Amino acid sequence: MPAYITRPVTVFPPHKVTTAEIIDDIRHHHPQHPKLKALPRILANVGVNTRYFTRPLDSPTVAGEAGIDDRSTAAFGDALNLGEQACRQTLALHQLQPADITAIVTTHSTGWSVPNLDIHLLERLGLSPHVRRIALTTMACAGGVQALIRAVDLVAARPGATVLVVAAETISAVYNHQDDAIEHMIYKALFGDSAAATIVTGQPHGPSLRVDSPQDTYEHVLPASLTRYAGRADHTGFHFDSTKEALTAADDVLPDLLAWLGPHTLVDYAVIHPGSPRIIADTARALGLDAHDARHSTNTLADEGNLGGPSVLRVLERTHDDPPHHGSGGLLVAYGPGFNTAAIRGTWHA
Repeated sequence: MPAYITRPVTVFPPHKVTTAEIIDDIRHHHPQHPKLKALPRILANVGVNTRYFTRPLDSPTVAGEAGIDDRSTAAFGDALNLGEQACRQTLALHQLQPADITAIVTTHSTGWSVPNLDIHLLERLGLSPHVRRIALTTMACAGGVQALIRAVDLVAARPGATVLVVAAETISAVYNHQDDAIEHMIYKALFGDSAAATIVTGQPHGPSLRVDSPQDTYEHVLPASLTRYAGRADHTGFHFDSTKEALTAADDVLPDLLAWLGPHTLVDYAVIHPGSPRIIADTARALGLDAHDARHSTNTLADEGNLGGPSVLRVLERTHDDPPHHGSGGLLVAYGPGFNTAAIRGTWHA
């Protein structure tokens, strides 16, 4: 049976941070950095003008010197609060009650908690104690699409299921001045905090992306790619590292993605993870799309940054504001550490 992915709701925290403010902060903490003069040009190429943090830039758990305990506690608590807001607004938008939810799929990679987001949200939202749960905890940027794939599986396995999908990330947790390589400076300007939620069910709730079956979902791990993007933690907090091979990671997996789509699959629009300007442009080009077709991803990156797991849900939300025609074929695609790729193809149901 088909699954319908409804309009998501994205929630942003209160602290808007400009790239100029981040450049000033880096200058303050790294006055002798060898690339300091080139930093404005380098960070301009990141493609992000503003992003939102759950805490002020100069707070101890962002640009300050808080250790792993404080950073982890703050990151998970803030992500949980954002996730709860996104869920409540999504339920209200689609006129659903907590009792209507039969399953919840969460994705969250920043901070640390056992139990994770799924059980915390079950209690806060008042979901049934028998609700089915899937908690994805290390998918990062690919998490939003991975969570939607698991929701499609649940709808196929359990007709009548109503699945709440939630992605929440406090990526400001990896803003750490212990990291001073140029790629770390780029990541300071790339990421933003947010949470997003949506409903996946066997019946459409308004305009939706229709996914005919689990066969229309795609998962792939690039062999020998463990270090291209990777997180780590130590007593100073969380860190996000990458290698030079990370620059071509999306290009390396696109041939396999295109082979899965097949030569006769028409992609009229795409919801592309806004990982970087190059990731957006290269993916769009491979799908036969242009910059206009990728505008929702580019605008998300510019206005809010790379949001990690919630990113694709945010781009899908923007797509609802300027939707394709009924019956248009589309693709959701995201990339994450590992290097892993997740994609869903479907048609627009107006």
